[in-house]
Amino acid sequence: MKRTVLNKIHKSIGAKMVEFAGFEMPIMYQGINYEHKKARDSLGVFDVSHMGEFFVEGPNAINLLQKICSNDISIITPGKAQYNYLPNTSGGVIDDLILYQLEKLKFLLVVNASNIEKDWAWINLINKDYNAILSNVSDKYSLLAVQGPLAIQAMQALTDFDLESIPSYGQKLINFANIDNVIVATTGYTGSGGIEIYIKNESVELLWHSILKAGEPFGIAPVGLAARDTLRLEMGYCLYGNELDENKSPIQAGLSWITKPTKKCVNSKWLQKEMNQKSSKRLIGFKLLEKGIPRKGYNILDDVRIKIGKVSSGTHSPVLEIGIGLGFIDVKQIKTNKIIYIEIRGKNVKAEITSIPFV
Repeated sequence: MKRTVLNKIHKSIGAKMVEFAGFEMPIMYQGINYEHKKARDSLGVFDVSHMGEFFVEGPNAINLLQKICSNDISIITPGKAQYNYLPNTSGGVIDDLILYQLEKLKFLLVVNASNIEKDWAWINLINKDYNAILSNVSDKYSLLAVQGPLAIQAMQALTDFDLESIPSYGQKLINFANIDNVIVATTGYTGSGGIEIYIKNESVELLWHSILKAGEPFGIAPVGLAARDTLRLEMGYCLYGNELDENKSPIQAGLSWITKPTKKCVNSKWLQKEMNQKSSKRLIGFKLLEKGIPRKGYNILDDVRIKIGKVSSGTHSPVLEIGIGLGFIDVKQIKTNKIIYIEIRGKNVKAEITSIPFV
């Protein structure tokens, strides 16, 4: 099992550690609800150094990225970031990712930890036709996310650069916490604002302590992966392995907005067809109207208790204090009535289809 550079520090402050995507990671420190509300209401710091990082460079970088990525790379500029996925050849998704354009011909791709090897093999396979310069630096870089409405205000003490000047979904290479060449990005997986910080492994311990010290007057707290999941679910964000995988249509999962098949990406003809036709399934959000916690794999029933789909993600929302979830349903079977039922341990629990985000 792999370990991040901060593994011993997490254990020393009482983190509960679990195996996640081949890494020993902190699932929580002081409790999911406490950590969730810290990131939602003030600020928290996450060690998400298990994520993978690839550099794509050179004169053929853009052509390669236009082929492998769902979104249109040509619409961004140096200093910006873009949400993307890697379509496969059979109508599913290899992975979803964030792409940063660092320079005109230099990009950073940040991929899910569980898919690092698979993504790297796929990108190299396609690159045989493009010869871009590729570097897998996943084992050399760490990633800390400082998330919450007070994050940028608190972290300003660590740099002379005006963090407020970084646009939404932007990034800048700056001196941060007296460390040179740090990538600071206004991205995240919580919906609460803040920054993500990419840094070489040898400097991450100093960075961790500096962040906690700067955030102390604002009530900062370390946050584990459990609260990261509840935070993303309150926002209705897709999670690879739940809403996205090799066999699920990204269009059914609601990712048409980052799908630009006219640029001839992998499987572009199928993606265009999927976007043009009325899909048989779609991803919905729902709130429970009774007590219960929905979980992945639970059946979704219509108002006459006929199965119409399955839950892809579910949890108890710390903010709303009710059960919430995402799930795929058969469009032909759902009626205009927004009332559905979630089958939880043999009991049909009443729920309501609702728009996302939940908060």
